[in-house]
Amino acid sequence: MSSSLIEHPGASHPDADPRSSSLDPSSLTVVRSRHPWRWAAAAGALVLVAQFVNGLITNPGWDWPAFADYFTAPAVLRALWLTVQLTIYGTVLGFALGIALAAARLSKNPVLQTISWTYVWAFRSIPLIVQLLFWFNIAYLYQSISIGVPFGPGLFSVDVNSTISGMAAAVIGLGLHQAAYSAEIIRGGILSVDPGQLEAAAALGLPRRRQFFRIVLPQAMRGILPNAANEVISLFKGTSIVSTMAIAELFYQVQVIYGRNGRVVPLLMVATVWYIVLTTALSVVQYYVERHYAKGAVRTLPPTPWQRLRARVNGDAR
Repeated sequence: MSSSLIEHPGASHPDADPRSSSLDPSSLTVVRSRHPWRWAAAAGALVLVAQFVNGLITNPGWDWPAFADYFTAPAVLRALWLTVQLTIYGTVLGFALGIALAAARLSKNPVLQTISWTYVWAFRSIPLIVQLLFWFNIAYLYQSISIGVPFGPGLFSVDVNSTISGMAAAVIGLGLHQAAYSAEIIRGGILSVDPGQLEAAAALGLPRRRQFFRIVLPQAMRGILPNAANEVISLFKGTSIVSTMAIAELFYQVQVIYGRNGRVVPLLMVATVWYIVLTTALSVVQYYVERHYAKGAVRTLPPTPWQRLRARVNGDAR
């Protein structure tokens, strides 16, 4: 018969120093750990940042006076508003169609599943610039668009040349391209919800509509929102590609201006700073929307940066 050794929680190890149990923790000397290489790397990084900032200030090639002149120029602001419009239209069209495609892909109808999969496969495979140029030249294929009996006579017809302008072609191209990515983001968010919760809701007799809007959607939004926000920001910057169609959005407009006066760098900085400003605004909106949908996962939301700053100021004042 084999024997076993059982250690009780309060028992001391035989090899342990018997003096350790009598040491007072307050009598021990705490020595701060030193990280010299970490501080050396931080100092090197600060030197590089300081050199970069010094170059921004002292290098006359940046031409900051020209930057200040053109940053709020009327032509630039009009182009900026057109860029924002393209982003809004592309986002609304893309996510509206993306919701329909995601629903078709998640349905049990094999025809809808196949059509949705084919759409996503095709529009993710074709480069965006090719899609834009295709829609911009759609009149070469179809001079008119008719609505009527399938394979029969048309009841209503419109002229493509007069209906699909450059702006309309850009919105259609951006929206259809965005829909393919939006559909996958939405489908992934819905699939991330545990199916057991739906089974429990069905067992409680909740209607399917209430199951989706009260159980599935709030949880799916936490997975959808970060990726959806990334797509909107990418679309905002990606609108610069419509400059190939001579549409006067922000990037095209600065190209026109520096083509006349030769001040390439300050005009590029104008576009860059505007892209950064609006991207930052979209990131702030994303933060608060994510915070709203986080209420279903945490009991107490962490303070916002503004709340932390205000609490610190009030604490200092006291």
